[in-house]
Amino acid sequence: MDSLLIEIGTEEIPAGYIEPALQSLAALLKQKLTEARIDHGDSKVLGTPRRLAVIIENVAESQRKLKTEVVGPPEKVGFDPQGKPTLAAEKFAEKVGIQTRRIKLKQTERGRYLCAVKTERGIATSRLLKDMLPSVILAVPFPKSMRWADQDFQFARPIHSILSLLGNRVIPFSLGNIRSGRHTFGHSFLNPGRIKIESPDRYEACLREAHVVVDIQKRKKKIEVEIGKAARRMDGALLPDPELVDIVNNLVELPAISIGAFDKKFLALPKEILITAMREHQKYFAVADPSGQLMPAFIAVNNTPVKDRNLVARGHERVLRARLEDAQFFYNSDLGMPLDEGVEKLKGVLFQAALGSVYEKVTRVQKLSEFIVKSNLNPQNPDGPPPGLLKDVSRAAVLCKVDLVSQVVGEFPRLQGVMGSIYASKAGEPEAVARAIEEHYQPTYSGGPLPKTETGAILSIADKLDTICGCFRVGLIPTGTSDPYALRRQGIGVVQIMLNRQFLFPLTGVLEKSLSLLGETDEKARAALAGQVYLFIKNRIINLLTEEKFSRDIISAVVGTSVDRIPEVWTRTSALQSLKTKPDFEPLAAAFKRVVNIIKQAEQKGLFDRSDTVDHSLFADPCEERLYRDYRKVEQKVSGNLTQGNIEGALLDVASLRQAVDDFFDGVLVMSEDVKLRKNRLALLGRIAALFAKFADFSKIST
Repeated sequence: MDSLLIEIGTEEIPAGYIEPALQSLAALLKQKLTEARIDHGDSKVLGTPRRLAVIIENVAESQRKLKTEVVGPPEKVGFDPQGKPTLAAEKFAEKVGIQTRRIKLKQTERGRYLCAVKTERGIATSRLLKDMLPSVILAVPFPKSMRWADQDFQFARPIHSILSLLGNRVIPFSLGNIRSGRHTFGHSFLNPGRIKIESPDRYEACLREAHVVVDIQKRKKKIEVEIGKAARRMDGALLPDPELVDIVNNLVELPAISIGAFDKKFLALPKEILITAMREHQKYFAVADPSGQLMPAFIAVNNTPVKDRNLVARGHERVLRARLEDAQFFYNSDLGMPLDEGVEKLKGVLFQAALGSVYEKVTRVQKLSEFIVKSNLNPQNPDGPPPGLLKDVSRAAVLCKVDLVSQVVGEFPRLQGVMGSIYASKAGEPEAVARAIEEHYQPTYSGGPLPKTETGAILSIADKLDTICGCFRVGLIPTGTSDPYALRRQGIGVVQIMLNRQFLFPLTGVLEKSLSLLGETDEKARAALAGQVYLFIKNRIINLLTEEKFSRDIISAVVGTSVDRIPEVWTRTSALQSLKTKPDFEPLAAAFKRVVNIIKQAEQKGLFDRSDTVDHSLFADPCEERLYRDYRKVEQKVSGNLTQGNIEGALLDVASLRQAVDDFFDGVLVMSEDVKLRKNRLALLGRIAALFAKFADFSKIST
C-alpha cells in the first residue's frame, strides 16, 4: 500500500486559518476515501503559511469489492410450471449482470423469490482520486475566501501549485488553470525555485533541504526552544504566551530568532500596555527579569535567518518605538479624563441598535447588580452581604465600561476591562471597585478564570444576564449555526460563577428584574421571556453536567424539577448519583416513580387537586396511618437538613420512606371506588410526591 500526499501551494494564508483548514482537509479526505470503499491508514497534517499538506498512509490500490444481494420477482413469476426461466427471470438476470442459470431462490416471509448476488469490482484508487481531490480541496472551509484572476472558484488565498502523489505516481487533475503534479516550492527567499518530489516519503526531507520546516509541531518546538534560549541569554525569562507561539508558528517557514530592546522610559507604562503593544501588532515576546519585572527587551521570530542580526533588531526596534510612543501618548491623554466624564461619553457609544447605548446598558447593569446584592446571595449566611458590598458593586457597575471611550482601548481592544481597572485605581477608587471592573468580563473563554472577588462576580453576572435578556427580548436568539453575541458562552459564565461563589439567589427573580429594566412592562410577556431565558440557561446547565459525566437520567430527573438555585442543582445531582450506586436504589426509585406516575395520571384525569388536604380520620388501613406519620417525621427532617444545606442528608431522609410507601401500595387500593377514600389517598401521595420533587423528578430515572 502506498501513501497519498496532497499539497496545496498558495500565497500566504492567515495564521489562524491554517490548522483548522488542515484538520478539515484531512477529515474530508479520509471521509471521501471511506465512502469510496478505499481502505487507508492514519493521516498526518503538515503546513506553513504557503502550503497546506496532508499525507494519508497505507492507501489501498483499489476499492474493496462490493457484494450485494438483489431480490427479484416471486418464483411463480420467474419460472414457469416446468421450472424454466420466464422473460421476467431473463430481464432480472440482465439487470443484475448474471446468467439466468446463476439465479437463486430465497425464502422470505412472503414466499420464495428470485435472488442474485451482485459483485461490484473495485475501481483503481488513482482513477477515483482524479475526481475526488478537486472537490475535497474546494470543500475546505475558511472564515473568508477570495476569488482571483479569472478563476471560477474560491479559496483562502490564490493557489499557485498542487502536489498530488499516490506513492511515486502523480494523480493528474485540474483546478481551474492549475494542473496537479509532483512539484512544490521551497523557502520564498532562500530557495524559491521548484522542487521535485519523488514520493510522499521524501516530502519532508526535500522541503528541509529547501529551508522549509513543514512539520507544524517540529517548527513549534524549534521556536519554543530558541526563544527560551534567547531569554536566558538576556538573564531573563520569557513571559508564557502559548497562543502567540501558535500564531508565529504559522507565520514562518524557517524560524529565526532575534533580540531587541526599547527605551527604559516606556517601563513607566502599565505592563499590560507594553505587552499588548509588542504582542498584538508586532508579534513580539516580552521578557521579565528574575524578580518578575518587565525588561526593556523583546524577542522576535523572523521567517529568514540573516547574517547581520543587529540590523534586523534595529528594524524591529524602530517599529516598536513608534508603537510605544503612540501608546504612551494615548495613556497620558486618558489619565487626564475624569472617570465620570468618560461615563457621560458612553451615551454616544452604541451597544446594540435595538437596545440603546452603552450608557443605558451600564444604568441597567447598575440596578440589576444592586438587586442581586439585595437578594439572598446565601440563605445560610444570617449576617447577609458584607458591609460596603452594595456601594462597591454600584460604583463598579457605573464605571465598568468607561474604558471603551479611552484611546488605549481604542488602539488595543483586548485591554478593555484591564485599562478600566488601571484608570479606576489611578483615580483613587477602592480596590474592590477597580478589580471588579476587570473581572466583570470573566470568563472570557471556555475554561477561563472566574472573578476572584464577590464584587466582580456579581457585576459579571449582571452584565451577562443583561446582554442575554436584552438579546432575547429583541429576537437575537442563538441558533444552531449562529450566536453573534456569544450568548451561550455568557450563559455558561453565569452558571460557572454562581456555582463557584455558591450564590443561591433565585435565578427567575433576577431574570424578571432584568427584563423589567429592559422596559418589558407586560407581566405575561415578561414571564414568557423569562421562561425562554430560563430554558436557555437550563440547557447550559445540562451541557455542563453532561461534561462532568453524570448519568443522563439523573441529570434529566434533577433539572426536571428546578434549576432556580444553581449550586443546589449540582448538590442534588451529586447526591442522587451517589444514592443510585447503593444496592437498594432500584426498588426505591421504582416505588417513588410509582407515586409520581399515579399523581400525574390522576391530575390529568381531573381526579386530583394539589390543594386537597389529608384527613386521617378517613384512613381505613394501618398502612395509611403509618405512611402519614412517617411522612410528617421525614418532612421535618428534610426541612432541617435543607436549611443547613445538607441536601444529601435530606435525600437520605426521603429514601427512608420507601418501606412505608411499599406497604401502602400493598395494603390499599389507591383508586378506590369510594370517592372520599380515593381523594384522601391521592392527597397523601401528593404530599409524598411534593417531597420527592424538592430533589428530582423520579419518573425520569431509569431503573
